[in-house]
Amino acid sequence: MVTDSSAAQQKNKADSRSLTWYLICRTAVITFLLGGAAIFYLRGSVNRTLIPPLFVLIGIAYAEALISAVLLKRISRLQVFTQLQIVWDLLFVTVLILLTGGVESVFSFAYLLVIVSASFLLSRRLTILAAACAVILFGGILDLQFFNYLQFLHLYRSASDSAFFSAIFVHSVAFFLTAILSGTLADRWRHSEAQLQRKTIDYAELEKMNRTILSHISSGLMLINSAGRIRSFNRAASDITGLSLQDVYDQDASQLFPGLLVGSQATIKPLKRSEGYHIKSGGERLILGYATTPARGSQGEDLGILVTFQDLTKLKKIEEELKQADRLAAIGRLAAGMAHEIRNPLASISGSVQLLMEAEHAKSEDLHLMDIVVKEADRLNGLLTDFLNFARPKQPTKEAVDVVSILDQLIDLLKADYRFEKIEIECHYSDKFEIKLDRSQILQALWDLAINAGEAMQKKGRLIFTLDNSHGGVIIVEDTGPGISEEIKARIFEPFFSTKERGTGLGLASVYSILEAHGGAVTIDESESGGARFRLQFPVENS
Repeated sequence: MVTDSSAAQQKNKADSRSLTWYLICRTAVITFLLGGAAIFYLRGSVNRTLIPPLFVLIGIAYAEALISAVLLKRISRLQVFTQLQIVWDLLFVTVLILLTGGVESVFSFAYLLVIVSASFLLSRRLTILAAACAVILFGGILDLQFFNYLQFLHLYRSASDSAFFSAIFVHSVAFFLTAILSGTLADRWRHSEAQLQRKTIDYAELEKMNRTILSHISSGLMLINSAGRIRSFNRAASDITGLSLQDVYDQDASQLFPGLLVGSQATIKPLKRSEGYHIKSGGERLILGYATTPARGSQGEDLGILVTFQDLTKLKKIEEELKQADRLAAIGRLAAGMAHEIRNPLASISGSVQLLMEAEHAKSEDLHLMDIVVKEADRLNGLLTDFLNFARPKQPTKEAVDVVSILDQLIDLLKADYRFEKIEIECHYSDKFEIKLDRSQILQALWDLAINAGEAMQKKGRLIFTLDNSHGGVIIVEDTGPGISEEIKARIFEPFFSTKERGTGLGLASVYSILEAHGGAVTIDESESGGARFRLQFPVENS
């Protein structure tokens, strides 16, 4: 609702506007009455002496209207100024009646015009007071004329006594009745106008409130008319899509949002919950959840459809991460049940073959085959150990560790590995930076990433390590290999998923599990050289 000060300002504007129109109408009426009378007297053969005074009165009326118009813009107490205008009009009419014959004047009705004007500008009480003043002034003129006190104005007792008394009685009754009736009608008119004004103010306030709500809600809103054109687009919609109202206004919705069913078919069957996509100008693909509903006007007319939508891209990413965590949990439960069942027979097989190898009658060909069995059993045991470490990772023992020292240790290990003889290793870090983490687990995760990069580059290329100490700490490992295609990027951290012939598919899955146990995250994107870039993000509280 509007405040008292704003309501007072509205009232002052209305009063000023009413008074302005009053001055204009009064000037027009005086011009019409007095000017017409002057022309009538000018063409007649009698009362030609009244012509100059009438023109003088017209000039005085014009001057007063001009002065009042100038003062109206500077006066703050409009009520007092309005009362003075009514007083001036009463005196003006009195002078006019004195100049045009007193009891015989045809302008006595002008008092009625003043009273009616007062009813629209003043309260009913003041209107009755104006009528009483008119009675006193008109009655005073007739009394003075009756007793011949106005002979200097050439006003004589020219009528009978009854004519004087009846004129006073009739005019007095007419003045008061006019004041009562016009005052009552004016009060009702003001009351109706005030109610209309309040409703108008309420509607304006509601419209302002609706615009504020629409601009601050987090869901995107757009209104599409029956022709499929966008007619409204709130701030949240602009933030989500990167498009402003100027960009989308009166544009075809099906062309701007081809991934959403927002065409004319949506008006036939409203969508309560649906998903689509939108490609931003930079090429970023957004997953949008949206709903449509028919839009109706205040009279029930069809305005089109209202589309509400939200950006579900991050939620979908979290959903995929939760699915990944569920898969890992299921694998962990499977591993816990099968670990001993697999390792015990495997140990028995390996031990039995080793005993056979120690027999004196064993042939060299048999020894070679049994050696293969032992090596494969050891490899299978190592695979099972890696699987168990992945499925049921040990809780990290966090301590403040210098990440630079971990990277330096890793680089020393890589330089001693023959698989990295032709791979150039670059380092982009210098300062010491400590993060609370499990040194051995992070070193293992970085080792797995480095081995994966070396095999992807086919033992030739550049391996780059970068340390970013912002946002809790980020370790970046990137290579100059062929990179990872979009088709397999979503599955790259799944266990047993591998693009290598002899790969186990547990290296990157173990990295994911280790970072998750640390409360961090590992993401992958494309490096500037076209290869893969892995970002190991640690939480802020660990720094």
